[in-house]
Amino acid sequence: MTAEPLVNLDRSTLRERALEALRSAITSGQYRPGDHLGEVELATNLGISRGTVREALRHLQQEGLVTASNRNMLRVSTISPRDVRELFRVRAALEGLALSEIIASPQRKKAVLALREALSRLADTDDAGDFTTRLEADLGFHLLLCELSGNAVLVEAWRYLEGRIRVTIMNCESVDTPSMMARTRHAPIVDAIERGDVEAARSVIEHHMAAAAQQYAPSDDDA
Repeated sequence: MTAEPLVNLDRSTLRERALEALRSAITSGQYRPGDHLGEVELATNLGISRGTVREALRHLQQEGLVTASNRNMLRVSTISPRDVRELFRVRAALEGLALSEIIASPQRKKAVLALREALSRLADTDDAGDFTTRLEADLGFHLLLCELSGNAVLVEAWRYLEGRIRVTIMNCESVDTPSMMARTRHAPIVDAIERGDVEAARSVIEHHMAAAAQQYAPSDDDA
């Protein structure tokens, strides 16, 4: 009996899988800032062509996760303290806009219920030793905040920054990092939305992001 031939993967599907695998390796800390990303080695490890790897790396350059050196060698981007501060200022602006739109929406009560559920997931991870679980709950809360705004462009902009956000957090070795993800730091955001207080909501998110930037950016380097 002749076996059916395997169906070849669509080229775009293969490219997306390669992109996801490389992005995950960077944002999880498997590849650290400054690590060289060689096309031949990556293609061999992933079992795909160098051309497919090249396309994935080009996309990661656009996301800011990969940088070309003077010799055109590709490396995992190093995020400077200044980059971190700028990143979290942009997050404050995006999420502040999301808060304003949620409060102005007739669906505000439903949004509050959804965010309360997200807070419960954060509370469940407060005492967990699994850093990855805590990180996913934290980022899930902030992404939900953007999604509940109903502004698709805002969500797309946040998603574009997500890789750099993850790299920043994953490469922070401070023992205080988990405290940034605690339920108590996020509850005031939801409380302000429930009250319909735009000014308070924006103030809370700005302080939240400022504290995160201070946590993740070394204070002795203003480069």
